[in-house]
Amino acid sequence: MTSAGASVVRTHAGAVRGRQEDGLVVFRGIPFAEPPVGDARFAAPRPVTAWDGTRDAFAFGPPPPQESGFQGRTGLIDAPMGDDWLTVNVWTPDPDAAARRPVMVWIYGGAYKLGHSGSPGYDARRIARDGDLVVVTLNYRLGVEGFARIDGAPANRGLLDQVAALEWVRENIAAFGGDPGRVTVFGESAGAGSVASLLAMPSAAGLFGRAIAQSVPGPFFSDGLARDIAAAIAAEAGLRPTAADLSSVDPRRLTAVGEALGPKMREFEDRWGMVAHTLTAFSPVVDGEVLPTAPWQALAAGSARDVELIVGHTRNEYRLFAALGGQLGTITDEQATAALRTFGPGPGPGMAPGPGFGADGERAYRAAFPDASPEELYEWVHSDAVFRMPSLRLAEAQIAGGGRAHVYELAWPAPAYGGALGACHGLDIPLLFGTFAADLGLMLFAGVGSSPEAEAVSSRFRTAWTAFATTGDPGWPAYDTERRPTQVFDTESVVTAYPHETSRRLWEHHDFGALPLLR
Repeated sequence: MTSAGASVVRTHAGAVRGRQEDGLVVFRGIPFAEPPVGDARFAAPRPVTAWDGTRDAFAFGPPPPQESGFQGRTGLIDAPMGDDWLTVNVWTPDPDAAARRPVMVWIYGGAYKLGHSGSPGYDARRIARDGDLVVVTLNYRLGVEGFARIDGAPANRGLLDQVAALEWVRENIAAFGGDPGRVTVFGESAGAGSVASLLAMPSAAGLFGRAIAQSVPGPFFSDGLARDIAAAIAAEAGLRPTAADLSSVDPRRLTAVGEALGPKMREFEDRWGMVAHTLTAFSPVVDGEVLPTAPWQALAAGSARDVELIVGHTRNEYRLFAALGGQLGTITDEQATAALRTFGPGPGPGMAPGPGFGADGERAYRAAFPDASPEELYEWVHSDAVFRMPSLRLAEAQIAGGGRAHVYELAWPAPAYGGALGACHGLDIPLLFGTFAADLGLMLFAGVGSSPEAEAVSSRFRTAWTAFATTGDPGWPAYDTERRPTQVFDTESVVTAYPHETSRRLWEHHDFGALPLLR
């Protein structure tokens, strides 16, 4: 039902009222599950209780409790408060059940400990309008609430939230003008790791037919490693890693416990290996039930052969983190050596630094890039280990399992700071959404903003994604392991052989999978 300035749609739980905005109808803050507090704390998401009357869906729901990092860049400072974390938002050209438009479901990133679907950078109006499709964004639990491996609770609660949101889409999206049989999930960074996880999860099978994974992070945790990390987190508060103990701490205070571990993670390098040198103590856990196997092994075994896939990365992934850490222009040869030994490819995942550990990785990189500076080696091995090679290998696993994958690289450099950040991690978000003056876009386009060149790259990027969601064809050939066709997005976009052949060969025998507890 539509009236001037407002539209009412009936979901399975009750009616919601959205607003007409810029040629679309937008619904914000629709609950897809009960608030995960009280006796629902640390449990799998529970179906939302039905309501009477019509619920206004004008405002985003509150963000899930999370650490303080990046809040000024992600719109969280002025975010609403409350326990209704598990909500979805819908942008639709027309909430007509007969329309049956393609549906895209966005999963935000943030190291599995940060993020909110209401962040201004995820305003989906340009995607919905340009692609003439329905876009859904969702919240999921983060940090300790969503990913800590604790006794008395299912693993990967944040992933289970995503499955519940996709079930909501299947049951309700037709009323918003979407086709539940044409759903594409897409996400960046931890959102891409979530997409990769969903491809491997039995509970997510059949909920979507296409997937886009932008900068897949490599670290996935074995059950033993995840439990050891959870014990270290709980110890920060003098607690045991159990649902009973951790439930005694308010969710908004518990985030500080996870945050307190961050500066101490390197103390655990002999137990956690490369994880101790990353920016997060949270990742999906290969627990054998919710996530039976790591995505690379699952896809190679055919778990997602019926799902069409786009996967790729940016050219200078790690340069964003180097800039945020004040490291640009400061890397010494000693720091490069430590990074190469920690993150370089070895005989298996999780090699710890130290005498006799990781020397193969250092030698391989120095031989492959003999003229590289310490800073280039430092950036290259981080980019390869954490994002680029896990992304490429996910595509190769999909092909090995009988599926189809398209591979891309974003090479166009962020304009801020004279281009010093290159095509860094996260640049694809403001380009895809067209949100150059919000969240990360504020940093990457600072003092420059949108330009004809940026708009052109943005349009090509967005058009490829929406075409894929509509037809399954993003506009370039599917990847194969002989020709390796890759779409490179730049000022002049081209299809070429995969552009990092040297790195690909360095990593071709590395076993991406669940990282072990070393001792």
